[in-house]
Amino acid sequence: MFLFKKVPSISVAQLEEKLAEPIELIDVRSKMEFSSGHISRAKNIPLDKIANFKPKTKGPIYIICQSGARSKQAAKYLNDQGYEAYNIDGGLMRWTKQLKVGK
Repeated sequence: MFLFKKVPSISVAQLEEKLAEPIELIDVRSKMEFSSGHISRAKNIPLDKIANFKPKTKGPIYIICQSGARSKQAAKYLNDQGYEAYNIDGGLMRWTKQLKVGK
């Protein structure tokens, strides 16, 4: 029997509340996807580069992508490395606020 560790997740509504404070928000989509629209405080680190990521703080890290699949992979990886990482459930497909276009 295999035991799978659940990846901690929060909703986009919970993320919106957390954005009232300084947080570390990572968008793991490609550079092209990121430049087409992203949450203004997000930093782009594509999923294939997440192994090189070094957090700015010791606090929680919030990870988002388009649908939640890539961010779940990234959050699992970072949690396995000893960080406190949270997947944003449903990703930008559930985000209803304005997105910033460009870098």
